Amino acid sequence: MSLTLKRWIILLFSLAGLLLTVNQTFLFTRAIGVVMNGQTFLYVLTLVFFPLIFLIVPFRHATTAVPGWIDWLLFALSLGGSAYLVIHAQDIVFSSWQFIAPLDAQLVAAMLWLLILEAARRTNGWPLTLVVLFVSLYPMFADVMPGPLNSMSLPPAEVAAYHLYSFESVFGIPMRAFADLVVGFIVFGLALQFTGAAKFFNDVAFALMGTVRGGAAHVAVVSSALQASISGSVISNVMTSGSVSIPAMKKTGFSASYAGGIEAVASTGGVLTPPVMGTTAFIMATFLAVPYVEVAMAAAIPAALFYFGLMLQVDAYAARRGLRGVPRSELPTLLAALKGGWHYLIVFVMLITMLAQGMNESRAAFYATGLLLVVNQLRPENRLSLAGIRDMIAGIGQGLSEIIAVILAIGMIAGGLAATGILSTLSTELVFLAGDAPIMLLIMGALTSFVLGMGMTVSACYIFLAIVMVPALVKVGFEPIAVHLFVMYWGMLSFITPPVAIATYAAAAIAKVSAIKIGFHAMRLASVMYFVPFFFVLNPALVLQGTPLQILIAVATAVCGVAAISWSLQGYMLGFGGISDRVWGFLLRGALLIAGLSLASPGIAVLGITQLECAGFGIALMILSGLAIRFVPIFQLSQMKPTGA
Repeated sequence: MSLTLKRWIILLFSLAGLLLTVNQTFLFTRAIGVVMNGQTFLYVLTLVFFPLIFLIVPFRHATTAVPGWIDWLLFALSLGGSAYLVIHAQDIVFSSWQFIAPLDAQLVAAMLWLLILEAARRTNGWPLTLVVLFVSLYPMFADVMPGPLNSMSLPPAEVAAYHLYSFESVFGIPMRAFADLVVGFIVFGLALQFTGAAKFFNDVAFALMGTVRGGAAHVAVVSSALQASISGSVISNVMTSGSVSIPAMKKTGFSASYAGGIEAVASTGGVLTPPVMGTTAFIMATFLAVPYVEVAMAAAIPAALFYFGLMLQVDAYAARRGLRGVPRSELPTLLAALKGGWHYLIVFVMLITMLAQGMNESRAAFYATGLLLVVNQLRPENRLSLAGIRDMIAGIGQGLSEIIAVILAIGMIAGGLAATGILSTLSTELVFLAGDAPIMLLIMGALTSFVLGMGMTVSACYIFLAIVMVPALVKVGFEPIAVHLFVMYWGMLSFITPPVAIATYAAAAIAKVSAIKIGFHAMRLASVMYFVPFFFVLNPALVLQGTPLQILIAVATAVCGVAAISWSLQGYMLGFGGISDRVWGFLLRGALLIAGLSLASPGIAVLGITQLECAGFGIALMILSGLAIRFVPIFQLSQMKPTGA
């Protein structure tokens, strides 16, 4: 009974939320004089999606999917609290409740504050919850904090009101990005998932790359890149693509841990791969006050460099071990793959075209979703049944509920710092700390983002650094969009870096091997990702901030640099052969690494070395390394490693 009621509530609330979002996007009810302002819409979204999380993730979710009495109680309280926001939306905005709220409003704010923390705990565990708890409470004890964190403290009632009724906390930038951008693209991505796009991506990848050296691994990279470009979800990408690619890699000679590492790294690229990047990218667009398409375009070259480096490493690994591709007889043809999913290509082209022409992002996503569903229903082999449509609507509602639980929580990170007005002080202190060495501030940003990413979601990590670290980096002269992408990249690395490395745990469940082993392979495979953020911050042409000639030169040198770094990491240089595993070989690998860094460098201003001189040195070192591999025996790999090693 309880489980059936739960399913019906999720379905009805999800349907209501989707209809309200579509109406808000296209303003259908304007014809009858009914228009909802933006702030009220945020409260309405909270009303329909936030309470569901207490049913979707019950208190005892580890052992049962059936909500208990505590879950129904929290569902009712969150529903009532959210309804209170909707009813009093005008008072909240026009009566400045963030500063002067009536007693009942203060009590509702305190209750919702606690409910948001509990929702964050259920969906993301204790690390994020404790961070949000500390920062959201910070305004109460700011007067006892040391150094630049010291500020005027506020009474608990004022802090609660600020979090729930201001435009800087729970309903600040993250929630506005969710309402304006994220919902439409999440709906699009889940509609693709429910209509079978994953099979199409896998078939296309197998048809294109299956027969090449190490083909199954190349398939994993291509398939994950295709799926990631429209889902932006790392874990779902690992589970969807990995269920096919990991067994195929193991079958063709890749070790289980290496196969899992490839899939984890390839899927992690989804957060940074256009046209549909992760939730963080939409929040970034709102922070920068630019159209989402500008963020997607800026991310395109770094994403391509990342996947290029991964493909080269896969090829080098396969070459050193003599791994072959999948026999053509076992693969689908490209024509057959396209015949089974041509309508997905039409939808992608339509979406990209609409975004490029400047259409409202949410409208573009809903138009693409509508076209996808119409065409899909006209194809008998793909047609969704009534039960399938019901499951899709409920699945969309569940996905949005899980996201909104995090979005509401991480908004309080921004609110906790904004309430005391210390943000400008913090950025000034960071600039002072860096002194005359902006690169040190950049390294500090990378390390901070990396550490925070181990305990927080990428979005939470990004938002914290976007309001604390990014202003300081911009002050010392770095390009804003490059800096924002930089902290997102480094926060994302926590997906594949032990001990957290949640993408490796998802891959481990499929590969049937230790997640720690997968994690260490993933770190090595993703090494290019550790370098690429520095490349585009130091040379903004890689994020399209420059003239066409500057961009062309930057891309050409970065491609060569990434190639050299990839070959260095795997000990194999395309066209020249394997590198010895002895001391001389590691010296040669070091030379290739230096060559790669030199090629991708924009120059070393402190030493008076130009980009052209760095590139020339890098090319010369690459050529010498290749000749050494070809003609000097001590640098050559004496024999291939056994298959599957």
